Amino acid sequence: MSTVDQEPVSFGAACTARPLGDGTFTADLRHEWCIGTHPHGGFLLALLAKAAVAAVAERGEPVIDPLVVSAEFLRPPAIGPVLLRTDVRKVGRRATVVAVVLEQRGRSCVEARVTAGRLPVRRPVWHDAPSSPVEPPPGCVPLDGNDPEGVFNLARACDVRIDPATAGYLVGRTGDPPRLRLWVRPRDGEPDPYFALLAGDINPPVVLNLGRVGWAPTAQLTALLRTRPAPGWMRAHVDCRSVHEGWFDSDALVVDAHGRIVCQARQLALSPTP
Repeated sequence: MSTVDQEPVSFGAACTARPLGDGTFTADLRHEWCIGTHPHGGFLLALLAKAAVAAVAERGEPVIDPLVVSAEFLRPPAIGPVLLRTDVRKVGRRATVVAVVLEQRGRSCVEARVTAGRLPVRRPVWHDAPSSPVEPPPGCVPLDGNDPEGVFNLARACDVRIDPATAGYLVGRTGDPPRLRLWVRPRDGEPDPYFALLAGDINPPVVLNLGRVGWAPTAQLTALLRTRPAPGWMRAHVDCRSVHEGWFDSDALVVDAHGRIVCQARQLALSPTP
């Protein structure tokens, strides 16, 4: 049976790294956590973060949470087994830093730094979360088929809805601003901080609204985790500040069902040509 035909594996199981006992880990990149044949960038961030936290636990340190994941995407890995090499650079009372390299067939594919500690649990002193419905309103479009970057395989394992008012590309418009609004939740279980990392990159490329259709590979992606998400839907507000020659930026703000900011993600990506 091919990986396409197999039952989807839950998010938590799919991004769990298996220890080899020397600071290295193995994992299997699966079809349902890909766009087309490319493993999803937010999923890879979650996998790298889990490996970093596991490496710290392997040293006998207290359990911690990822706070920041900053990754350079050197080349896209393929579906299949990967090796994760970790290097604990600092263990601190408030912040611990771990370097993680995802390798496949002897080549580095993604290199990251993970800053970890304790996620805040109290209400924020101040925040500026945009207002939007807690659940996707009627008329939102499920992302469950072909995406301009490839088949949206993530639909097998997560429920993603997009606000059509922000996605002119769905009906062939090319003059809308590069901004999108989406809702996302796992099909199995409730969101956790690692799923919030996925949500920070769940959107189709915002440049689709400018008529730029095709694969938009990420060069660099940095995500800040701010608190644990509440059960239920998470909302992703995504926009862009500049599309300049072959590059564009994409900023995602992920808000949970309680209206709290749970993740902020910024990436630099290559834009398809119009």
